[in-house]
Amino acid sequence: MSVPFPAMKRPLVAILRGVKPEETQAIVGVLIEAGMTAIEIPLNSPDPFRSIATAVKQAPAGVLIGAGTVLTTADADRLNDVGGKLMVSPNVDTQVLARAHQYGMVTMPGVFSPTEALLAARSGASGLKFFPASVLGASGIAAIRAVLPAGVVIAAVGGVSDQNFAEYIKGGVTAFGLGSSLYKPGMTATDVAARAKLTIAAYDRAIAKD
Repeated sequence: MSVPFPAMKRPLVAILRGVKPEETQAIVGVLIEAGMTAIEIPLNSPDPFRSIATAVKQAPAGVLIGAGTVLTTADADRLNDVGGKLMVSPNVDTQVLARAHQYGMVTMPGVFSPTEALLAARSGASGLKFFPASVLGASGIAAIRAVLPAGVVIAAVGGVSDQNFAEYIKGGVTAFGLGSSLYKPGMTATDVAARAKLTIAAYDRAIAKD
């Protein structure tokens, strides 16, 4: 049974690719304080499950914590073991999706084409992660969206930032994954807090204009 994408004041997913376990608490803390409600730690980060477990323990109710770059059912099992509730992948693997759904996880598989997007939607994905969004562009995503089921959550990841929210929102994108524009390895919690504040302000402005 698929899990619907949760209602969020701001459907922004902070992607902490490369974060180290000893940095996680401080960085996740400032993101939550800034108002981010979803945080993804990709599995190609150092000791990612340890970082996810740390984030899960400190996150209040309503903040979604999980993993990115989830490629196997074993990854989904480990994510469940540490309490993660968000499963993001770069591809559409129906077995991985089914396993994540068994655990009640919110799922966001990566798609690029109408074939992949329709397969993911049919497989019960909570949301569709169009990646890399910068290659498709807002117009490309809008064109594919025209053939998708009504109401499906469309997320843009890869090349989206506080600089271009508005154009993607006009194209029907309703959620965003924010990676290097928000966090890069080596950034301090203070750096991330400043970026999060700018990002949230830009999103709020874009939504107000829409």
